[in-house]
Amino acid sequence: MQIRKEYRYFDVYPRIVRTGCVTRITVRPLFAHLGFDEGQAYTVIIQPVEGRVGQMGWEVPPPLPFRLERGELILDYLFEREQEYVLLISVDDQGRPQVRWEFHLYALDADLFARRPFKGDMHMHSIYSDGREPPAYVAGACRRTGLDFIAVTDHRQYAPSLEAIRAFEGVDIDLRIYPGEEVHPPENPIHIINFGGRFSINDRFAEEAYRREVERVQATLTDMPSGIDTYPYASCVWCFEQIRAGGGLAVFCHPYWITRYRNDAPIDLVDLLFERQPYDALELIGGYWLHEVEANTLQVARYHEERAKGRQIPVVGVSDAHGCERGLLGWYYTVVFSPGADLPDLISSIKSLYSVAVEALPDDPARAFGPFRLVKYTQFLLREVFPQHDELCAEEGRLMIAYAAGNPHAADMLHLLHGRTALLYDHLWGVS
Repeated sequence: MQIRKEYRYFDVYPRIVRTGCVTRITVRPLFAHLGFDEGQAYTVIIQPVEGRVGQMGWEVPPPLPFRLERGELILDYLFEREQEYVLLISVDDQGRPQVRWEFHLYALDADLFARRPFKGDMHMHSIYSDGREPPAYVAGACRRTGLDFIAVTDHRQYAPSLEAIRAFEGVDIDLRIYPGEEVHPPENPIHIINFGGRFSINDRFAEEAYRREVERVQATLTDMPSGIDTYPYASCVWCFEQIRAGGGLAVFCHPYWITRYRNDAPIDLVDLLFERQPYDALELIGGYWLHEVEANTLQVARYHEERAKGRQIPVVGVSDAHGCERGLLGWYYTVVFSPGADLPDLISSIKSLYSVAVEALPDDPARAFGPFRLVKYTQFLLREVFPQHDELCAEEGRLMIAYAAGNPHAADMLHLLHGRTALLYDHLWGVS
């Protein structure tokens, strides 16, 4: 999405504030000709998008007191409850106020205010499986599209993710690159992502102990539905447990992906995984081409049906990109609301239901899916904050690709840009 023109001309801060606190909002023109004039009459109101406490009609909020200092407009406001707010600044036009500037703010309760939004993608491929670029290029392209954390997850291969990490060792980059792989258990149709695990799960399938350990899991499955082969389910359980043992996040991938005229994953096995939920997170939004996006519609519908049954299901969105310059990358991703971008924080936050999946198809408005509270907030961020964040990331990503291609000056330039997205967030978030 494009940066709103208002934020090309004005710096409005903070834009994310605490509920129950009086917060000072500053509107600072970025160019002298836009400065607020002491001789001009202004009217300032703040409109809560979901209404004020006790509001039933369409009455206009009362004008707010403000002051002008050095061409800036400053006001203090008590944000009563969690929701979006619109700051409207009007000028007098023959005795009637006419709205000249419109800015959007969001108030959060304490738990969500203490977390920052991190954009990530934990399912993508490089030339080591069926992608088109080397891992370092993939990492740079991810930052270019606005991501804060990633894992390269080649089919049956863990080493490419480590290559992506090593490619930028000693370089000041703000993209967090974590280990990962797409796990394909033998004789098991379910695809699984190992995000962040300390060791490879695929490598363990060659060990004799694998089959014995799965058989031990099978022996505990005494209450399976009739007609179900216990081996694939037991194999999934074993994989999920091993990923967790390695400190990773175990993701159940694309349950409604259609290939060769049928669902890749048998529906009885999918139903059992939804019912018993041995995984850590569901790939709610997957990386489908435009002619395949019906699968995401089904995954979202199934998610809501399972939620209606009372199940708590952590969710992620992923691109499953098999090439960085041909689409998918940037179309789908996860937003995690986390205290920080360290791996344990991200994984804990996803498991604690502080994540949403985003679908941002070409020429379509971006849409978030997941818990309603987080979806509302994410839609605000998609309009009002992420475009500025992503513009900073794009420059870094291009330099990362240049560095991977051997540009000797790219590392120095990345050093100069280091920390800009964190500074942006520090500026836009109010004091706790």
